[in-house]
Order: sequence, then C-alpha cells, then structure tokens
Amino acid sequence: MTDVDELRRRTRELLAAHPPADTERLDFLRARFDAGLAWVHFPEGLGGLGLPRSLQVVVDAELTAAGAPDNDPRRIGIGLGMAAPTILEYGTEEQKARLLRPLWTGEEVWCQLFSEPGAGSDLAALGTRAVREGDDWVVNGQKVWTSSAHVARWAILIARTDPGVPKHRGITYFVCDMTDPGVEVRPLRQITGEAEFNEVFLTDVRIPDSRRLGEVGDGWRVAQTTLNNERVAIGGRRLPREGGMIGPVARTWRERPDLRTHDLHQRLMKLWVEAEVARLTGERLSQQLVAGQPGPEGAGMKLAFARLNQEISGLEVELRGEEGLLYDDWTMRRPELVDFTGRDAGYRYLRSKGNSIEGGTSEVLLNIVAERVLGLPAEPRTDKDVAWKDLAR
Repeated sequence: MTDVDELRRRTRELLAAHPPADTERLDFLRARFDAGLAWVHFPEGLGGLGLPRSLQVVVDAELTAAGAPDNDPRRIGIGLGMAAPTILEYGTEEQKARLLRPLWTGEEVWCQLFSEPGAGSDLAALGTRAVREGDDWVVNGQKVWTSSAHVARWAILIARTDPGVPKHRGITYFVCDMTDPGVEVRPLRQITGEAEFNEVFLTDVRIPDSRRLGEVGDGWRVAQTTLNNERVAIGGRRLPREGGMIGPVARTWRERPDLRTHDLHQRLMKLWVEAEVARLTGERLSQQLVAGQPGPEGAGMKLAFARLNQEISGLEVELRGEEGLLYDDWTMRRPELVDFTGRDAGYRYLRSKGNSIEGGTSEVLLNIVAERVLGLPAEPRTDKDVAWKDLAR
C-alpha cells in the first residue's frame, strides 16, 4: 500500500468513527490531530505521521469532500505559521506534547511578542529584559504591533538576557503565558477604525525556565525560524486564480462597465498579470517547502504581497470613483482576524498600508533579498562588535 492509499484509508476511518454531521467541531479536530492527519509531515504523536508535506493535500481533499470542519486557519495563523514550526524545531518533548495539540485545534490562540517601540525594523536592538531568578525568568518591557494579543493564551517572546554582548547575541526565546500576572494588553486603534493590533506591557512577569525555547543567548537564531516562516505565511499563501486583492477589482470591472476607462484597463491588466505571477511564484515556494525549512526567498514573496496589495487597492478606490471614498463602519472593535476581501474598497485601501510594515518592513526585506538571495555585499555595520548596553539610544 502506498502512502497515498494509507492516508486515504486513515482519513476514511476517521470520518467513519467521527461523522462530521454528528460530531462536535472541536471533538472532530481533536480526533483528527490524534489520528496524525492534522499536519502529516509532523512526527507521530504530534498530529502527524512523518510523511512528506506534499501529501497533506490528500487528507485535505478527502475531508473537504466529506464536509469536515477545518481549524479556522486565518484565526490561528500566528500559531500555525510561526509558533508551531519553531516549537517543533527547538521545543522539548514536553513542550511539544503540551502546546501543539491545542494550538492546532484552535483551543489556544497565539500571538508574537517581538517588535518594540524602539526595535521594529532593527529588531535585534530590543530592550525587553529577562533576568534569571532561580528556576524563573523575570521579564520587564514593552512590545508593540501585537496581533491577536487580546484573544491569545500564549505568546512567542524574545527578550534580552545579556546586555553585555552585541545585540544579536544575548537574546533568549521564551513562551509567555498571556494570562500571567504582569501581562497587560492595550488596544492600538488603526486608521481603519479597528484595534486588531495591540501594545503589550510586561511588568515583573515570571516565566519558568521550562518555557524557554533553545539555549540561553541563542534566541536570535531561534527567532530566524519564526521570521522566515512568518514571511512565507504572509506572502506565500496558496490562492486560486483571482484570489486575494485582485479578485474584488476584477469582479467590479466585469460587473460595472460604466466605470471603465482605457487607462484603468491598462493598469488593471498590468496588475492582474503581476498578481498571477506572484500567485504562481507562491505555489512554487510552497512546493519548495516540501523539501525543508523556508529560507530567505520568503522575503521576496512578502515584498511582492505588500506592493501589489497597495497598488491594487489604490486602483480599486480610483475605479469606483465617489463610491470608493465611502467607508462602511468606523466603529472601534477588536477583531480576531483580518478580512481583506470581506469588507469594502475603503477598508482594503487603508488596511493595505500596513502590509509594507508588518512581518518585516519592505526596506529591511530588500536588504535580506540583496544579501541572502542575490549574494550582494552586506551594508557596513558599525555596531557589530559593540555590546548592546553601550549602543546609543
């Protein structure tokens, strides 16, 4: 029996034992994880079967055809796309066993405590401190632009544990319980009216050393696993043709001939082709992931994603004329996810402005592509061998 046949057999056994129509959603997801059909490339016992990542489509196709529920991946994208690969690579067996199942089923939402008011583009300059006290680390500092912090149970956190070494060293990676005393989440209202982002204040938060990922002082290397996966998660999503931002514009063009002009047609065609090229490139990147961990190529996809979203949403507002200036709802709310295509053109235009900042600014990603993909000389760095505590701030 081939791996494909075995996966189909296991999937049908799952469906027979837990019919989607008669099984509670969470019970079905837990059973799917326990059957090794959550992410088949993960090890046995951790939601997988140790099979090639490419075979996940076999399981997904069977479950979709049977009307089985999914785990709402957009709502738990940080956990799935960033925390899980990092935990799998650097976590202890106890950490994997405790954290991965409720992460995948969506019972526990994750957020990312990386960026700070003075350490965004230059993330390695972060100043949040973690000081060892016995078996705990006491953490003090501030994080910012934290998506989903208001609904998260867990956070992936990097903090400075040794200020006497250069900034890329002396950083350690932790898992932070967002319900612990000393964790305060405040909303950051955006230009869209929503507060999907947050700022997080950490005051004498005690994190057990058992929640550390990787070695003390090696947090920057661990964080690279997270960041590479983040860029792929943002820019490398698998989409159908006319998926994403280009879809609403193309539909408006077809349905509203009264809005068309020759100039808008030329611009739309150019962006349609670029969106399709980006989509196919994302497909190729997804196929490359089957062979291993994501590399710096994800930075290129994220760059394209940001630029295209901003140009396409701008064209959509212009195409709709006066209608494009309308906005459906400025009510202050704290959503659990971002829905780019479910709201109006004004929302898409405003929200896409953040695409060139979140997940690594476009300027930083251009440097990554230049140095790590194209092999160009690195920019001169005067702080490479200077202890973090001696840097000008």
